[in-house]
Amino acid sequence: MSLDDVLRAQAERIDRLHRFEPGRTALLVIDMQRGFLDPGAALEVAPGREIIPNIRRLIEACRQQGVPVIFTEFVYSPAVPCLRGDPFGVEHLPAPLGESKGFGHPSNNCLIGPCIEFGPNSADTVEQLAPRPDELVVRSHTYDKFYDTPLDLALRSRDVRYLAVTGVVTDVCVNATLSSAAMRDYRVTAVTDAVATLWPELQQACFAIWRRKFARLRTTAEVVEEIDSL
Repeated sequence: MSLDDVLRAQAERIDRLHRFEPGRTALLVIDMQRGFLDPGAALEVAPGREIIPNIRRLIEACRQQGVPVIFTEFVYSPAVPCLRGDPFGVEHLPAPLGESKGFGHPSNNCLIGPCIEFGPNSADTVEQLAPRPDELVVRSHTYDKFYDTPLDLALRSRDVRYLAVTGVVTDVCVNATLSSAAMRDYRVTAVTDAVATLWPELQQACFAIWRRKFARLRTTAEVVEEIDSL
């Protein structure tokens, strides 16, 4: 058997083992927040706006089939002065009064607490994807949304074992959360046209790594078709 044959057989087995099961599947919408998607936000990820229609389509399909939709939101607080603020995300730090804001500067991006931001740097999920009152919103101070949050408990409490993963940014919070889910033995499907980053080469690198050891890759149309069949 050739290497191509081996890889093809492996891909077919991965697909069989990762196909969604009724009552055991959930959709993760990672960090689709104003602080990353609004024009003028200090950490604006413009390509993230392009995937909003695909994520809306996935959310609607899941709601129609009773598949849980779970949202995550990255937040920063001076009370939790972790490396996600200084040095890796100075934009999340409180902005000194009267000083310049924007990329590379303290800008209140996704900041919570006394200096909470209500404008383009807000931590809230964008209105187009607004969670319903009964849907879980997990706020996290780290890139990995499983770390020190109730996400794993929320999923296991519902006997969820299969995850469809979407959101921004592909190479940071999406990658950290997807990898963490795979390490916890969730069967993960990455929705390739429902994740986004600023760097196309990093997007493709993540896809190559995920396909190799962490997840199966599917498009929005393929995932919707599978969800509709549950």
